[in-house]
Amino acid sequence: MPLLTQNKRIDRLSSTTELFSRYSHLEENAKEFRSKSPVTVDPKCLLYVQQREFAATTPGDNSVSIIGSADATTCHLVVLRHTGSGATCLAHCDGSSTWTEVPLLVNAVTSLSNSAKDGRLELHLVGGFDDDSKTSHKLSLNILVAFQKQKEEIHLETCCITDMNDVVRDGIHRPIVYGIGVNVKTGELFPASFPQRGPAEDLRSARTFTGGQMVGVYDSTKEQVTIGPCRWAPNRDIAFWLAEDDDTILQYLSTSPYAEPPHFVQHIKSTIQFLLDHPSAENLFPGGQPQRFQRTEQGTWERESQQ
Repeated sequence: MPLLTQNKRIDRLSSTTELFSRYSHLEENAKEFRSKSPVTVDPKCLLYVQQREFAATTPGDNSVSIIGSADATTCHLVVLRHTGSGATCLAHCDGSSTWTEVPLLVNAVTSLSNSAKDGRLELHLVGGFDDDSKTSHKLSLNILVAFQKQKEEIHLETCCITDMNDVVRDGIHRPIVYGIGVNVKTGELFPASFPQRGPAEDLRSARTFTGGQMVGVYDSTKEQVTIGPCRWAPNRDIAFWLAEDDDTILQYLSTSPYAEPPHFVQHIKSTIQFLLDHPSAENLFPGGQPQRFQRTEQGTWERESQQ
C-alpha cells in the first residue's frame, strides 16, 4: 500500500526538496514543529531510546508516558502510531539497515493494535540536516521509500527532516531539532531534551558501537526495559581513543563532526571505557539472559535480580 499525506499517495521522490515543494503542508507543519521550544522530560515517566533501538507501547502502560530519543544529527527519529489503539513506536535510525528496520517498526505497532477495529497508521519523521556528505538526504529518501514499500497504508503527518531541520550558525549547518518525545497517552509529538538516558546507558551504547543492529528494548506486556544479551570481541586497540583530543574523535567517529551536541566526545569515551572494562559481554548476561529493568515506585529503572 502507498505512503499517503492528506489521503493522497506520495509518488516516487528524487529529493526532500521535491517532497516539500509538492506537499507544501508538510513544509508548513515542519516549520511549526521546529519553532517549538524543547521540553525537558522528567525521567520518571520516560522510556529513552538510543541509536539503533526502538520501543513500542500502548496508552495503558503504567510505567511509561513518554518515549523519547535525542542526539540525532544525520540520524532520523521515527514515530509510528495507530490512532485506534494508540500503540506507539519510536525508533532512532542511522541508516545502517533501513530496509530491514522499517518492517520491525510497523510490526511493533500493528501487533499491539490487533483488537482495534478503527484507526490508521500515522508516521512522524524528525531529524537530519543539510550536511556536506548528504548523509541526511540519503537516509530521508531511504526511509520514505521503505515505508512506501510496506503493505499497510501509512499516513505521513510530520516531516521535519533534512532541509526543513537545518539552520546555519557561524557558517556551519546544524540540525534545529536534535531530540523528540512522544506522549503515548495522547500521541502528542514535541521537541525534547533528556537529562537522564538510562537504564544501562553505557551497555546499550557499547552494543551499538560494536555493530549491534536495530533492536527493540521494551517489553510492553511486562513493562520492562530488556537489554541483550549482547556479544562483542575483546579489542584493546580502541584504548588509544581515550588519549585523543576532541577534534580527532569528532573527525573520525562522527558522521557530522561540526554539528554534534557538546557531550558527544565524553559519551564516546565513556562507551570505549565501558568496552575496555568489559572486554567480553558474557559476564554482563548471567546464564545468557537479558538484563531486565522494572520501574520502581520512585520512578527509576531498577534491574531485576537474576533467578
